[in-house]
Formats: sequence, structure tokens, C-alpha cells
Amino acid sequence: GRQAFAYHTPMLLTEPWSKKHKQVTRSGGLPFNLSNSYAQPLSHAELVKFSLERGDQGIVEAYNGHMLNYTPNGGSEDLRKEIAKLYGPNIGADNIIVFAGGQVALQTAALALVDGSCHTIVFTPGYQSVQEAPVHAGSQVTRIPLKPSNKWQIDPQSVRDAIANAPNQTKTRLMVINEPYNPAGTLMSKGLQAELKDIAEEHGAYILSDEVYRFLEHDPQDRLPAMADLYDKGISVVAMSKPWGACGVSIGWLAFQDVSLRQRLLDVQYFGTACVGRASEIQAIMILRASDRILERNLSIIRRNLGLLHAFMRENDDLFEWIPPTAGAVAFIRFKVGLSSTELGDELAKEGISIKPAYCFTDQPITADNDYFRVGFGEEVMPKALEALAAFVTKHREAWGRRRSRL
Repeated sequence: GRQAFAYHTPMLLTEPWSKKHKQVTRSGGLPFNLSNSYAQPLSHAELVKFSLERGDQGIVEAYNGHMLNYTPNGGSEDLRKEIAKLYGPNIGADNIIVFAGGQVALQTAALALVDGSCHTIVFTPGYQSVQEAPVHAGSQVTRIPLKPSNKWQIDPQSVRDAIANAPNQTKTRLMVINEPYNPAGTLMSKGLQAELKDIAEEHGAYILSDEVYRFLEHDPQDRLPAMADLYDKGISVVAMSKPWGACGVSIGWLAFQDVSLRQRLLDVQYFGTACVGRASEIQAIMILRASDRILERNLSIIRRNLGLLHAFMRENDDLFEWIPPTAGAVAFIRFKVGLSSTELGDELAKEGISIKPAYCFTDQPITADNDYFRVGFGEEVMPKALEALAAFVTKHREAWGRRRSRL
């Protein structure tokens, strides 16, 4: 009820950091796209084929014959049951709320959990909504910088210090993390995840965990537990776009153990995209029932492309450096010679190549620690874009004072 929202704060929207990037790259219209961050996109025809091949005629008939009614707020039960199968015994259909993608799920969770009386801890650089959804909700926010010198890992002591030094003596109510980590494709250890959970538990704080790249670990043994399984105040955020390549389905969800959150989340969702289309829901069910097959294909593409990216980095290690990714379909790379990531992105765009510069992942001052650019390697067409990048490097090497050939 409304009593849960005793402290009201105006919604404080911020400017999209990627707005300039969309202008520079003509909204993704350049011929060689290294900006995309998702796995190989699916087609509806593939979903039908996969369904029929496993004898699931019923789901195909459900899609062809579905009514154009509203779906229930928070998602239809059949989809929520299918999603719950991804989690442990503490997560059932009532512990899932479905959204029109992951970004609106992040925003909804922040608006339901925090306001101006609360303190939130986030980490930078990173996906904007992971950092700024609590800002939009009016929360007091501490941004903890992640650094390549620490392999983009969270330092638990920095979290303890942020809690101890929360602004205006506010209580830390929320920590927002992103693992596997976008933009670098790195992954924390299970020990570090458990330590962060223990810190949050000690202070009664929720952990909102963006897990959109979970299931794309390059070695499945590295997979972390879902935060919704690990912690009774953990909330997992997932979208179908990244691991399954289903951006156009526009389905995401929140998973959580604390069922007392459900109505609060639904109350916030009511004022946004209250329900998703039934066609998308049925496509999402098709995807989840074919999940192993889709993920195997997508990881095969990712591993092949990552091998090519490793070769490019070895060939050009006088120009570029990185922390090699271990999960997902993205890498964060620093150009070491002369140009900032913004300048490099502008020059590449002139030759039809799209990357994502540092300004897409932070509004903090750009320094040597964060002046990296992101490349994506999840799609079949990525090798052609990488070839274009390699040709650009060869063309400009001499001008950069790095003339070199390897036999």
C-alpha cells in the first residue's frame, strides 16, 4: 500500500550517456558494428523449428491462436513458471515479475526500494541504468570506481567504507552490482560474491544484481549463483536479449525470494509498462524450452569470435591493452597511443566502424583508469567488423608512430 512510501522524492531523470554515440554512429547504422552487446539474434522461424523438432506442437499452436488481450500485470503464470525453472527451490512463479526488458526492470526495482531517505552503492564504469536507476529514484548514491589495475573487481573494503561514510547519515538500503560485468566481460569469484552478500546482510541491505550475461560464461564452471538464490534480500535482473539473442522479444524479469516485495514492485510497474504482449510471452516460453540448444550455439559463436579478438590484441599489443573477458559477449579495451576513446570512436565512425567509447559508461571524469572502449563479439558478422578494425589500424600505424610488421 501507499504506507510503504513514506518519503516521496521527485523522479530525477538524467541524460542518456549513449545519446552522443547514437548520433556519431547514426543509431547503429554503420556497416561494421562492434557496439552491439548481445548474442546472435534469433528468428521466429528458428523458434518454431526448435519447438516442432522437440514435439512441442502445442506452443506453436498457442502462438498462432493467441488472443490480443492484455496479459496480467507482472506476467502470465505459464511464463513465470518457465522462468522459475532457471532458479533453485526458493524461487517459484510468485517470485518472478516479468517486464518489457531488463532496463525497465532495473528502474522499477530502484523506485520500489529506495528514495531520498536511503543510501545506495553502485559501481562505475558500467551500464547507465545499473548506476543511475537509484539516482532516478532520488536515493543518495555513492559511486565506487572499478579499475583495470584490480581487474575490474569490486574491493569489499571500499563497500564497507561507503556504508560507514554514507551521505547525510542515511542508511544503506541497496547495493547494485552487474555480474558478469558489462562493459569488460569479467566475472567475480564466488568468494567475493559471498563476501558482498555478507556485507549487505550485516546491514540489512538489498542487492540488486544485473545478471543479463549469466549463462554466457566462457567456462560454465565459473558461473555464479543467481543473487535471488544466494540471498534472501537478493534480486536478480535478467533480459532475454543477451544470452539468448532475443532482443526483439523485449522480455526481462526480476527474481527474488522476498515475496513481500512483489506488490510493491507491481505498484510501481503499474505506472510504467504494466504488461507485455502475449506474443512476446509465448516466444519467451519457446526460447526457454530451447535454452540449452540456443546457448550452445551462441557460446560457440562467442568462443570463435573471442579467439579472433585475442589474436588481434596479440598482434597489436603495442597499441591496445585489456583485461581479457571470461563471460558474456563484450570486452573493454584501452587505446594506448595519442587518441582518447572518444576521439578514436569518432575516427572509426568516419570509416564505418562502431565502438562504444568511455563516455557511454560513466559521467565521471575520463582518466587513464576508465578511458576504455567496449567492443561486442556475440554475432556471426563480428569477424568482418574486426577485419575492418584491423585494416584501420594498419592504415594508421605509421601516423601513430608505431610502424611494425610481424612475420
